[in-house]
Amino acid sequence: MAVKNYGGEFWNERVRGLAPYTPGEQPRNRRYVKLNTNENPYPPSPLVIEAIKQAADDRLRLYPDPECWELRESIAERFGVQPEQVFAGNGSDEILAFAFGAFFSDKVLFPDVTYSFYPVYAKLWGVPFECPPLNDDFSINPDDYTRGRLHAGVVFPNPNAPTGRSMEVSTILSIAAARKDRVVIVDEAYAAFAQENLSVASYAAADANLLTVHTLSKFASLAGLRVGFAIGNESLIEGLRRMRDSFNSYTLDRLAQAGAIAVMKDRAYDEGVTRKVIDTRERVSAALSSMGFEVIPSDANFVFIRHPAQKGADFFAYLREKSILTRHFNNPPRITDFLRVSIGTDSDMDMFLEACQESR
Repeated sequence: MAVKNYGGEFWNERVRGLAPYTPGEQPRNRRYVKLNTNENPYPPSPLVIEAIKQAADDRLRLYPDPECWELRESIAERFGVQPEQVFAGNGSDEILAFAFGAFFSDKVLFPDVTYSFYPVYAKLWGVPFECPPLNDDFSINPDDYTRGRLHAGVVFPNPNAPTGRSMEVSTILSIAAARKDRVVIVDEAYAAFAQENLSVASYAAADANLLTVHTLSKFASLAGLRVGFAIGNESLIEGLRRMRDSFNSYTLDRLAQAGAIAVMKDRAYDEGVTRKVIDTRERVSAALSSMGFEVIPSDANFVFIRHPAQKGADFFAYLREKSILTRHFNNPPRITDFLRVSIGTDSDMDMFLEACQESR
């Protein structure tokens, strides 16, 4: 659906200068194989559905717990931290927005190829930013975040998006140690899909300047529930709370809290689903490589690929005609020939691979 070009005669200068984030397409019909928004292809735990049903009673007339205390306790137990070191919010995007407003002022650093919401947040809060380029293999160069550029905060996903590449825990901790005077935020939206444990959440609870941000949209199959959380020391959590309560004290409704608590109690389920996604990702990556595609090694629930002969926009359009949605990015120019492809069910990916074979 086209966006109307309003005149905006009553907009202030902040709104006039905004270039909002563009989310992946959400088609109104269901005829597409949907591999464009990194949603989990499998349903959430049955315990989640049951918990939401039980919470949908006359208590909905009451405001939910603004501190999300029971949810924070369940997250803390799963991650081995204290509830006071956990912040819960309306998806990781909201928490990231709060974090940009709370912790960054002089400058913030993030890669030139990364989550495209970061520059939106920086511009919204008026924070200057610098984007060190990824290496030629799309890996992050740690030296770009440990040397020079004083008084600059840092944010990056691990694994990175849209590339899927990851950094080792020791490397991340070295970046945080090198920037003790500024906050380092690690966006762990996709960390559950790595072959090895990449999370630095347990370190964040103890370090003064390290914050991890998480979402239930990916590993827990709850993109429709909008629940995220952050882990850090009590001072950083209080900073997020101050930002939240300056906008809306009740960011997580009663049903969302109930469903999220159930997730934390059914770890075996989401770990089983995650394993299925990882296995499918590895199979698809190998198949694409055998067809001549360039496939960036991924620790996420998606792959970043380049067709051996077609331009990125052309291949994106070809797949769409085949009723397969993927994600194409026009900026920066170095990735315009790549597509980000979410990992679906095995049958979804078989259809995708068949289309890829026919495109050669």
